[in-house]
Amino acid sequence: MRATFSHAIVAAAKSDPRVLLLTGDHGYALFDDFRRAAPAQFINAGVAEQNMVGVAAGLAKAGFKPIVYGLSAFVPVRVLEQIKLDVCYEQLPVVFIGDGAGVVYSSLGGSHQSLEDIAALRALPHIDILSPADAYEMAFAMAHALQSTRPVYVRMGKADLGNVHDKPITAPIGDLLPLRAGRPGSAAIVATGSMARTALALSETIPGAGVWSAPSIAPINYTQVETIARSVNTLIVLEEHSSIAGLGGLVAEIVGEMMDGRCRVIRLGVDSRFSQYCGTYQYLLKEHRIDVESLRARLVEKGVTCG
Repeated sequence: MRATFSHAIVAAAKSDPRVLLLTGDHGYALFDDFRRAAPAQFINAGVAEQNMVGVAAGLAKAGFKPIVYGLSAFVPVRVLEQIKLDVCYEQLPVVFIGDGAGVVYSSLGGSHQSLEDIAALRALPHIDILSPADAYEMAFAMAHALQSTRPVYVRMGKADLGNVHDKPITAPIGDLLPLRAGRPGSAAIVATGSMARTALALSETIPGAGVWSAPSIAPINYTQVETIARSVNTLIVLEEHSSIAGLGGLVAEIVGEMMDGRCRVIRLGVDSRFSQYCGTYQYLLKEHRIDVESLRARLVEKGVTCG
C-alpha cells in the first residue's frame, strides 16, 4: 500500500509541477523516489506541523496542489485547528496524509498512536475522509485526492496486510465495496482500513455474513448503507479507531434515522481509553480486543451466533 502511495505522488509530480510534497521531518525512505524524480517539489517543513499546514494553505491559494504528510497522531490531530481554519474554511485543495493510523506505532505509546483522527475530522465541514484497506483502495483514494478541488484526508493504517481486492476499483467515491456476498436476513460486516482483512476472517465464523469495505467515510453512500441495513438483522462495523464517532458512529447515525427496516448496529472499535502497555502491533490488537479471536468473543457477548 505504501508503494502504491509513493507511485501515485511521483506520477502526479512528474505530470504536474504544481504538485508539492510537504513533510514534517518524516518518511525519508518512503520519499526517496519522489526526491529523485522531483527534488524541487519536495519541502521538508521540519518538526513544525502547524506551520507546515499554514504553508500548504498559502501554496494552495497560490495555485499549487500541496500534499501534506505526517504521522496521523500529528496530521490531523496536532494540526486540527490549522486544518479547520487555514484549509477547510477556505475550501482549499490540500491533501493530508496521516500515516501509521490506529495502533501501528505500537511500541511508541499513546503519543504516536491515533485512534481519534476520523472522529476529529468528521465534525469539520468541507473535507473528505478516506481510509483505504489495500493497494487497490490506496490507488483509488489517491486518484480522488489528487483530482479533488477540496480538502482530502487519506488515513494510512497497517500497510503490509495484503490485498482484499483482485482488481482496480471503479466505483463512485463514497460507495461501500463488496468483499464477500452474504445471505439476506443474516448479518453484514462493514469495515474500513486495516480491519477489512480482519472482517473477512471474522465472517467465516458468522453464518451467512456478507462483508463490505468502506474506503471512504466522508462522503459515504447513505442510500447504500440503508439498503444493506434493510437486508440484514445485524450490521457489524469494524475499525482500528475509537468506537466513538468513527465509521461505527456514522453507520449508527444513518441506521438510527431510518423509518423502516431498522437493524441492530454493533460498533466494534477501540474502547475509550489509551493503550495500557507498549508492545508489538499484534499485541496491541489483542489488548484493545480488535483481533479476530477477541472480536468473535465480543460478538458472542452481544448475542451474535458465531460458529
